[in-house]
Amino acid sequence: MKTISVAHSPDADDIFMYYAIKFGWVTPADAKFENIADDIESLNQATLKGEYDICAISFALYPFVKDDYALLKTAVSFGEGYGPKLIKKKGTKLKKNFKVALSGEFTTNALLFKIAYPNAKVTYMNFLEIEDAVLNGTVDAGVLIHESILTYNNELEVEREMWDIWVELSGGNLPLPLGGMCLRRSIPLHSAIDYENTLIKAVEVANKNRKVLAPMLLEKGLIRVDAATLDKYLDLYANDNSVKMSEIQYKALDKLYELGYKNGFYENLIKAEDFLIPNEYEELRAR
Repeated sequence: MKTISVAHSPDADDIFMYYAIKFGWVTPADAKFENIADDIESLNQATLKGEYDICAISFALYPFVKDDYALLKTAVSFGEGYGPKLIKKKGTKLKKNFKVALSGEFTTNALLFKIAYPNAKVTYMNFLEIEDAVLNGTVDAGVLIHESILTYNNELEVEREMWDIWVELSGGNLPLPLGGMCLRRSIPLHSAIDYENTLIKAVEVANKNRKVLAPMLLEKGLIRVDAATLDKYLDLYANDNSVKMSEIQYKALDKLYELGYKNGFYENLIKAEDFLIPNEYEELRAR
């Protein structure tokens, strides 16, 4: 049986969505999944190098890897009135060219931030280091992601919600695309379909069994936050809308890629649905 590498971030929603597979509740037909956890920008960089078979990525990265990876329909995170936060020390005023820490060059929040703040001086660091960098004055501000949006130090305040930036740039009425997954195109199509269906099932099973799975993850020390924060965080990013992308989510992705293209970040304008795994292949095969 072949081993397929599946990389995801160590944040609560990714771990929650994957562990139905880790615990053996859902399994692929002809392979063993081996999971790797790493911060999202490391996963973005690894995908650029083609290191993993299946990998969690920032949606903003996908146009750079579209020729080598197909976009998956599942394990997605979108903001609906919320998202990453641009924070600073309380009572401070940011200059036009303020120094800001972002969690990675290819993150979605970095793309939107650079469109909204073209004069800011950007530095990149691990998302776990950003809060301290603002507190100790290494940077003037930082964009918090993952669980940090709920747990940041009370000496800090929100300068601007990335959700508000997204609404202004997109025209409103669309969810904020943050992260998803992609699969190596060299994987045979029938296997790719099976792996995607396995992941869809895993997210669905995890979501339906949240009251069982969440305490298990906490007991095993796999989550960085307490039970109440985990519950709130999963409400935001691991929910019914994470199981399988909807039409409005595809529209939101297309708007993200349009913004990136118009602002010179992408060479070509793409449509998300053109890069999905063609599941109709299995139906034709069965005839």
